Formats: sequence, C-alpha cells, structure tokens
Amino acid sequence: MHIAIAGNIGSGKTTLTTMLAKHYGWIPRFEDVDFNPYLEDYYDNIPRWSFNLEVYFLKQRFKDMLAIAKSEKTIIQDRSIFEGVYVFTVNNHNMGNMDDRDFTTYMELFEQMLKIVKMPELMIYLRSSVPHLVENIQKRGREYEQSIQIEYLQGLNSLYEDFIFNKYKGRVMVVDVDKIDFLNVPHDFAGIIDKIDRTLFGLFPEE
Repeated sequence: MHIAIAGNIGSGKTTLTTMLAKHYGWIPRFEDVDFNPYLEDYYDNIPRWSFNLEVYFLKQRFKDMLAIAKSEKTIIQDRSIFEGVYVFTVNNHNMGNMDDRDFTTYMELFEQMLKIVKMPELMIYLRSSVPHLVENIQKRGREYEQSIQIEYLQGLNSLYEDFIFNKYKGRVMVVDVDKIDFLNVPHDFAGIIDKIDRTLFGLFPEE
C-alpha cells in the first residue's frame, strides 16, 4: 500500500510522515534532495535551467514510484510525484521561469508516466493558512527558509488547493492543521489516526 503526504512548506509533512510510520509500522520514504546536478546552475540562471532541474526531479520521483509499486510493504511518502508536478513545476511555469514550449514537453512526458504509475491508495493533504506556515517556518529556524517570500507561499497554497480539489483524481483525506498540534498534543494526533482508520480500513463510522 502507498500513502502520500502532501502540503505546503512548513505544513508538517515530514513530521507527520515520521509519526505515522512509527505508529503503523509503515516504511517512510523521504525525497532525496542532497544531490541534483542542475541545482547550482539553476540558482545562477533560473530561466535557463528550470526545465533541466524539473525534468531531473521528475525522473527521480518516477523512479521512486516504480520502487514503491514493487514493494510488498506499506510505504508512506513525504511529497509525491503529483505535487512535484502540479504545484512546484506549474509554479515555475507561472513565474515565467519555464517557457510554454518546455512546459508542454514536460507535461507530455509526465502524462506518459501516468500510464505506468499507480496513484497512492490515500493522499493526506495538510491544509494550512499562510500565517500558520510562516509561524512554523520561523519556529524550525532553517536558515535557507527564512528568506521565503509570503507571496511565494501564497502562490503555492493556491496551487495546492487547485491540485487537491481539481487536478488530482485519487482518494484524498484533508487535515486542517491550523488549529491542531499533532506533534505535541496526543489527542490531535489520535484524531488523525482515527480519520485514517475510517478512510482506509472502515473501523469507525463517519461522524
């Protein structure tokens, strides 16, 4: 079985992935961001290298999907190929960093991949307001994240909403994270567990 966690920067994807893997005995899978041969060039000249960078990410995420499909274990994945495409690549295109010709080629390649890969049995979307994202980003204090613009987060949030509610065709469970603290409040984490059990296993009736 394949479970994916989706959500904007600072929404708590990695934390929830780790906690659910421990609770259920699932295998966590995190995106390998340590090496991308285009990253340095990308930051030197974003419009020139956006297509190359995004194709590399697409290739890596496609490999992940193939590996997950072969696994006999239940895998819980922090960020899937779908949000990589429908949120981050679309955002690069919207910002003018990828021209229409390259974007069309990229999307045609992705559509061919969709003929092979299967959608996760469940995608858990961590829905968050921008102020909540900013608060979490400031709390965790990663230096490279402190320069992220609010407008950038707002743009990503809009794309996440469109992706989840208009583009994605698989089963989705939405968790509004603004008013819960699943890391520090056991009751809040238990609420997510109950919702997953109802959705995946039908253990409890819907309220």
